[in-house]
Amino acid sequence: MCAIVGVYGNDNAARIASIALFAMQHRGQEATGISSSCNGKIHTIKNRGLVSEVFTDEALKVLAGNMAIGHNRYSTAGGDSILDAQPVFAKYKLGEISIVHNGNLINKDEVRNDLIDKGAIYQTGMDTENLIHLIAKNSKDRLRDRIKEALERTIGAYCFIVQSRSKQFVIRDKYGIRPLSLGKLNSGGYIVASETCAFDLVDAEFIRDVRPGEMLIFDEHKDEPESIQLYEPEYRPCAFEYVYFARPDSVIDNKNVYRTRENMGRTLAKNDQNSPIQADMVVPVPDSGVPAALGYSAQSGIPFEYGIIRNHYVGRTFIEPTQEMRNLKVRMKLSPMKSLIKGKSLLVIDDSIVRGTTSKRIVKMLKDAGAKEVHFRVASPEIKYPCYYGIDTPTQEELISYRMTKEEICKYIEADSLEYLTVEDLVNSIGNDRNYALESFNGDYFVK
Repeated sequence: MCAIVGVYGNDNAARIASIALFAMQHRGQEATGISSSCNGKIHTIKNRGLVSEVFTDEALKVLAGNMAIGHNRYSTAGGDSILDAQPVFAKYKLGEISIVHNGNLINKDEVRNDLIDKGAIYQTGMDTENLIHLIAKNSKDRLRDRIKEALERTIGAYCFIVQSRSKQFVIRDKYGIRPLSLGKLNSGGYIVASETCAFDLVDAEFIRDVRPGEMLIFDEHKDEPESIQLYEPEYRPCAFEYVYFARPDSVIDNKNVYRTRENMGRTLAKNDQNSPIQADMVVPVPDSGVPAALGYSAQSGIPFEYGIIRNHYVGRTFIEPTQEMRNLKVRMKLSPMKSLIKGKSLLVIDDSIVRGTTSKRIVKMLKDAGAKEVHFRVASPEIKYPCYYGIDTPTQEELISYRMTKEEICKYIEADSLEYLTVEDLVNSIGNDRNYALESFNGDYFVK
């Protein structure tokens, strides 16, 4: 789920990269890093913490040059060591190289063990480092050829940006599972970023999505990026980007994320028309539940109210690495509007239920504040399977919908009723013109 960015052909490349990473802070809050290239040398600064904490004016002065790549970390592989922050830098036969990666390589252990058997020495616990070793051990004369052959041993979900001393190589896997977009900076040069919301902040014009299976090469001798189609596309964009991950003002595959979430809420309301709930208000779980709640309210005619107030100085709870920290963040982040909800029947809209602990705390918080009833509605299907393509749900036992039926979950979270979208509902809400990555909902692990 990490955020990546690449800036090429702009004298303020690192500063622009830092602003883009700030816009995509929601995709990772554990660590951040930037590598810039200047006069044949790559300089890297990375550390734990938020973008605004790590990239001070003093830090950005070190990162000179007209090209830079950056990363916000959300861990699905590796540990919490600073060595597991990105970009990953190395020196090899052709010079210096730095890589950022969003996704998850499902054959990482097999490749890693093989490389170690052949003498490779690993510095991190990340799957990303596999690509560094595969490139370094290759004997081809051109970096692009080394990258191509390294990718032949790379299976999974990935968006890579590889930076040498003078070029950038942008690669998206043939399924296009994780998003990646190309833009043109009005101040000169190009930008590639995980989400289009980064373009607005750096004054860039969206050109297009990087195509699944495509490699873009940015070269100082060419005015436009060179495009090479490495693999025949089998497009399967991740449906969870629309449900939760992406910022609502981003556009993924020509679909506005906000509108898709609003459609999910409308569909929930249509499903409830068969047995309408006599609720006094529709209450979103902020912030990711807001568009769906607005859609539900518009479709049902039940008034929308901010019955839960969010403290915006607390980060996203789902991407916290431990359950203890997630529980603490929920208490710090959400507060009920007691005067508004006391004695009222609430229809609460959230984007998903993963482990169930957050939903249980929200229902208890609302009832402790005086709510008469809490009817819980989820703007996605039941999550029954772990994702191996970049979401941190490593074991099936962690997923409450795997262990319990809908009725058992309703009882566990102490809601008065509970309903989800079906997989078909979700696909129709996003747009049924695509074959989406839905493995969390239906167990279809299409990357073999």
